[in-house]
Amino acid sequence: MAESNLLQAEADALIAMGKYRVNERIWDYPAPSGALSIPLISHDGREHFLLDVSRGRLNLRKGSCQNRARHVVVLVRLCFGGAPHRNPDGERIPVPHLHLYREGYGDKWALPVPRGQFPNITDLWPMLGARIK
Repeated sequence: MAESNLLQAEADALIAMGKYRVNERIWDYPAPSGALSIPLISHDGREHFLLDVSRGRLNLRKGSCQNRARHVVVLVRLCFGGAPHRNPDGERIPVPHLHLYREGYGDKWALPVPRGQFPNITDLWPMLGARIK
């Protein structure tokens, strides 16, 4: 089984690492209540990642996108259209919010979405496509 606990320096390096499509397959945005996992790879081929995209069933504006490494480690997750998140310290984070891996906590902590990195969160699929090389 893959290691689900990483040192923060390892997680930070995996988050910063360039991620590339493994093939030229064209993916369709998931239907309501649907999900997909797009395989990605590092430039040197040593690390494999998954980009998971899921969509709400009743609230079509609800969904998430996450990047996993080593099959089970959530490095980054973007949540939108759902409920606010409560961090382990009790702080309430509104939607949309971004989860970043934190050593000892995994993806349990969230922060408000940095608008400079995600300028149009409502048009998710084109935004993601521009980020995947």
